[in-house]
Amino acid sequence: MRSRYSAYVYRLVEYLLSTWHADTRPDALPFDSSFNSPVQSPRWLGLKIIGAQMLDENHAFVEFVARFRHGGGAAQRLHERSRFVREHGRWLYVDGDIF
Repeated sequence: MRSRYSAYVYRLVEYLLSTWHADTRPDALPFDSSFNSPVQSPRWLGLKIIGAQMLDENHAFVEFVARFRHGGGAAQRLHERSRFVREHGRWLYVDGDIF
């Protein structure tokens, strides 16, 4: 989770896509030059891991709060419980529930 957060901060599109499960991975991200979106990428301000839960050796949840800001607006929070699956020894982000 921390590595994916850092990848968002530094806009490392290839890393994010490579750590996203193929069943749920988007074709592009909003800050990817191939993605045609008028939405400005957020400025990430911090990450707090609330907890992690291993369901078995290949399935886990990570709950986190990430703070961000769009432009000069007020800081906002993204509180998510993310689902990960391990395939071929690598943890992949599947999806998440946002609180």
